[in-house]
Amino acid sequence: MDETENLSPAVTRRRLRTELRRVRLDAGLTQEQTARAMDWSLSKLIRIENGTNNISTNDLKALARYYDIADEKQVTDWLALARASRERTWWSSSDIAKPLAQLIEYENAAYLSRHYEDLVVPGLLQTTDYMRESTRQLAPDMPDSQVDRVIEVRLKRQELLKRAEAPQLFFILDEAVIRRIVGGKDVMRYQLQQLIEAADMPNVTLEVIPFTAGLVPGLQAPFVIHEFSDDADDELLYLESPRGDVLSRDDAEEILSYREDFERLRRASLGAEGTVGFLREVIAELS
Repeated sequence: MDETENLSPAVTRRRLRTELRRVRLDAGLTQEQTARAMDWSLSKLIRIENGTNNISTNDLKALARYYDIADEKQVTDWLALARASRERTWWSSSDIAKPLAQLIEYENAAYLSRHYEDLVVPGLLQTTDYMRESTRQLAPDMPDSQVDRVIEVRLKRQELLKRAEAPQLFFILDEAVIRRIVGGKDVMRYQLQQLIEAADMPNVTLEVIPFTAGLVPGLQAPFVIHEFSDDADDELLYLESPRGDVLSRDDAEEILSYREDFERLRRASLGAEGTVGFLREVIAELS
């Protein structure tokens, strides 16, 4: 079986561009030198090495010749990665924004993900009513048809939780997420009950940081860290901007900093058991 068969296009594209950049640097070549030799624009090579653009099989073969790659298996592996990176998926739809599509690709490929949220319930754990109300409140000018599409995509993403080989998912929520009333008390009660049910899943760990914990490093903004099963794939960090854009980062030191923040947040949380008890208390308060 082709080892790329179960990899998402985003992962194969990322793995290929990492390989291409490594081989170029090992050869002591700059991007400018390589672009000139290939008769490409510099921007084309930069986009390929950044994973922004796919590379055609013909261009990839020509690049392998320029790098003097004698190992036929290595070239064959590269070609397999290039073909896999162009595979269509349900999230490849033209009406799904590229940052969101990338997020979906990586969360589907990860074997473990760490989520911290300070504003709203993470999309993977939201009820349909909460999705609708939170979307309408945060994007009041969005047409109803687009709101429906947001919900459709989010529900499709949630299939990940019950997949046969579902990833391990760790969620840390600030208490503000639990206390903030979205859509009224009935909507919130149902949402909090769904969080309790999610916390009972074997692949989900849910923890809340109480207000009494004070200020903890990492509280400032939401982030997600994805971990992959293959050692060839580094961890991936997503940061959400105030405008809702999702940015990916590959910087190992930066990711380590966020991993450390995540562990601090976990230590400051109520723990898994304490979190479920807290959620039940809040549900009772909303009755």
